[in-house]
Amino acid sequence: MLDDSPTQRVPPAPRFASPDLLLQMTNPASRVSRRRIVQSGVIGAASMAGGLLSLPALLQADQIRTNSKPRSCIFIYQYGGLSQLDSWDPKPNAPAEVRGPYKPIATATPGFQVSELMPRLALLSNKYCVIRSMSHSVPVHNIANEMLLAGSSAPRKDSPSLGSIISKVRPSQAAVPSQVWLQKFGGGAAPADSSYLTGGFLGMGHAPMLVGERHDDNPGTPGYQVRAFESADDLLLPRIGERWRLLKQLQSGDHSYGAATSFESMQERAYSMLHGPDAKRAFDVEQERPEVRDRYGRHVFGQNLLMARRLLEAGVRLVNVVAWMGLAPNDKFVSVETWDMHGNAGIGIFDNGWNGLGYALPRADASVATLLEDLEERGLLDSTLVVLVGEFGRTPKISRGASAIGRDHWPNCYSAMLAGGGIPGGTVYGSSDDTAAWVRDMPVRPEDFGATVLASLGIDPSTRLSPDGFTLPASAGQPLPFVV
Repeated sequence: MLDDSPTQRVPPAPRFASPDLLLQMTNPASRVSRRRIVQSGVIGAASMAGGLLSLPALLQADQIRTNSKPRSCIFIYQYGGLSQLDSWDPKPNAPAEVRGPYKPIATATPGFQVSELMPRLALLSNKYCVIRSMSHSVPVHNIANEMLLAGSSAPRKDSPSLGSIISKVRPSQAAVPSQVWLQKFGGGAAPADSSYLTGGFLGMGHAPMLVGERHDDNPGTPGYQVRAFESADDLLLPRIGERWRLLKQLQSGDHSYGAATSFESMQERAYSMLHGPDAKRAFDVEQERPEVRDRYGRHVFGQNLLMARRLLEAGVRLVNVVAWMGLAPNDKFVSVETWDMHGNAGIGIFDNGWNGLGYALPRADASVATLLEDLEERGLLDSTLVVLVGEFGRTPKISRGASAIGRDHWPNCYSAMLAGGGIPGGTVYGSSDDTAAWVRDMPVRPEDFGATVLASLGIDPSTRLSPDGFTLPASAGQPLPFVV
């Protein structure tokens, strides 16, 4: 039986890297590069001790910092909550009822292990940082998702999402939306639409363009077309053009009203998106070579990630992707909450159906790994932040659901991945206890995670967004120390 007593939260004394590595890092004559230290040396002996698997002194060094800010972000939501024990934070020495059936495997970073279901990402560990100390106290899907979206432990009803903040502060300069949302949250666990489908108090001008109202409305479906660019049957593009010219004539004579220029700017962008080819082309994954589509995976998640890459190339600042992994053969649709693996849908957490890790995690591994490789091959990884996270993790102890075994909601300790965008690869931030139940050191609150995302995109978290200009900052958190 797992002991949930508060004593498990007390962190042990920290341990650091080996003395010879310390000497190399502090010796001015040393020629050891920051990349070599982060990727090969620092993580080794310290991996079981926890903490950032490189030294604070290293993080403060000028070499580790980058002046180039990522221009864009792909934010992937593992909706329902991925099990940290069966993915990023395996505990092979824990009791069988905790560790689960999957064995840990080595990554390209010495001392860092992940689940055997993630072989592709294991080989790419030098491209990302894993946070093993994500933590909050709310085990309820909709509320926890609202917290994640807003980067706040107590979001207001009208709090803008991180995506809307990015749209406000770093809007796209192209004839495309600043923010796009691929695959709508679904089911009773979904957050309120105001959390992500409006701009909160920033206004609808900073809401995302939603693509994927239904579970089968996605580029993994044969014959798929984005319906957002379709006009009414009696309103063809030439007629829209005529109305647009008339509107511009009417507007040209009067700019005295206060919000006119802002509203006209949104009208200009909307017309450009409808009338021009750029936005439509960006959403069309059929433009890609068949072998590229195959690499991503011919399923909803793989094709949505491919679309996300195309949208970034077209100038979209943020693409949100819900990690709905699709259906296994003979599955019937229940929900897009792939990662909510209680064992309540007739599928056990370790099974091969849509709601089981055996089916979902290898697909996610292959598609996310392909995304990272593709971004790097195209010279986009350094300028693109890739986020992979759920609203919480899963209980250490395996339980019996309504019809199969599973793990229940667990917000106290879980994991996230950050890649690209200047994030130091081959690193692990924070650690959990022996059963991944509690954070051992360096806890990361929703505020801090949100601040980290914003700072990685070159947005000062203290930027004031409220109408009065000083009340509400973009984030009340502190970026993690590896972010400039």
